[in-house]
Amino acid sequence: MKIVKILNNNVVLTKDEKDNEIIVSGRGLAFQKKCGDLIEEEKIDKRYRLSDSGASQRFQELLMDVPVTYLELATEIIDDAKKQLSAPVNDSVYISITDHLYTAIQRVKKGIRLRNLLLWDIKRFFPDEFSIGQKAVTMIKTKYRLDLGEDEAGNIALHLVNAQTETEHQDVYEMTELMQEIIQIASYYFKTQFDEESVYFYRFTTHLRFFASRIMGGRQYQDETDEELLLIIQRKYRNAYQCVLKIQQFITEKYHYVMSNDEKLYLTIHLARLVQKANQ
Repeated sequence: MKIVKILNNNVVLTKDEKDNEIIVSGRGLAFQKKCGDLIEEEKIDKRYRLSDSGASQRFQELLMDVPVTYLELATEIIDDAKKQLSAPVNDSVYISITDHLYTAIQRVKKGIRLRNLLLWDIKRFFPDEFSIGQKAVTMIKTKYRLDLGEDEAGNIALHLVNAQTETEHQDVYEMTELMQEIIQIASYYFKTQFDEESVYFYRFTTHLRFFASRIMGGRQYQDETDEELLLIIQRKYRNAYQCVLKIQQFITEKYHYVMSNDEKLYLTIHLARLVQKANQ
């Protein structure tokens, strides 16, 4: 591979065997090199393939301004996330987390800390991502003797949530708000507060998360459930199904989204289990 563009001493733009642009990094990779020179393969530590040309351009611009240590730090966090999270992570997360770490660390070094107003909801709805954010904050504290705190763990988690959505520009804030609205409808309907530490609440919010993602992305779920099975679920979980109909009405009016039978069925089952646990 040849150097197409030098972004800094450690990161260059090149092309693979199919002529697709890729960004590669490694210590001293571009030291005393120029465009057109061959890249020493043994010096490459990491390869980044961003299929979207706009994202690739933003990544290049970022790496010309930000020290490579922040990219390495982000890569370590993202590699950990890819092992732990069930959904695939969009490569654009390398841009968002590298940029965020750089600005957050510089800001905290100056004594400026910003509150994460969504922290409570992030802990509730995205515990896996928040756990990764906490590990990242611990790692930064160990390596750099700088404590970013829970607020930044939440911010890192939000970037990971965004990176798992199929639509790159989907707004995680709106998705979180929708999840909160559905829980409020259910809580009001059953006149109860759910146990947010229970595995049932975790399963319910995990289901809500992907349900909300489809709604915000405008992706209609294809029905595979027949009417007879839905009728069985309606009879078995009558109250939960009536609550789902309330949720359906709200979503139709506010988001102009038509719930499928599959969505109603699975939401009813998860909600019924959650309510059963709350009533025990």
